[in-house]
Amino acid sequence: MLDQLQEALIAGKKNDVETLVDQALSLGLPTRRILDEGLIAGMERLGLMFKNNEVFIPEVLVAARAMNAGLAKLEPYLIKDKIEPKGFVVIGTVKGDLHDIGKNLVAMMLKGAGYKIIDLGADVAPDKFVDAARRNKADIVALSALLTTTMIQMKSVIQALQSSGLGVPVIVGGAPLTQDYADEIGARGFAQDAASAVDVVHRLVAK
Repeated sequence: MLDQLQEALIAGKKNDVETLVDQALSLGLPTRRILDEGLIAGMERLGLMFKNNEVFIPEVLVAARAMNAGLAKLEPYLIKDKIEPKGFVVIGTVKGDLHDIGKNLVAMMLKGAGYKIIDLGADVAPDKFVDAARRNKADIVALSALLTTTMIQMKSVIQALQSSGLGVPVIVGGAPLTQDYADEIGARGFAQDAASAVDVVHRLVAK
């Protein structure tokens, strides 16, 4: 059944995902197992397919909608069983940049990987990242930019976090960015696509 759940998720079949989650719960499968071996495993497979250019952004967005539907079914049981997320990630597109498709994709993939996402949206000032990181006890701050003119704002966020005394690792991504630029501004991680971002967050949270 959990294999079927993965397949339905990858295919973006929202109604089938909801039905299969309900069936798994009615059969008494542990909530953690449905989450880990069904929804998260399905998103991990999808992430690998995305990396290999076997699926593209539209398919990932449809699958993410199906995943959210499955998570909504599971959420009351996760709370009841006191199952904690793998970590808390504050994410946003930096000040001056209104592009959010890539950021939204990363947020969806991280949510599907078991993280609690605090999405600040686009055009986010450094102090808002700091406030959200402090308030939510963030494990990671993820910054996105699509414009070369707004990339410099990433450095401002990192400096603001350092000045505030928060030692939160920052990961960065976006079309114009490179690993060299990430290193130059003091980011702890760089991801060139959404699936890679999940791998980077896994690595940093595990440290």
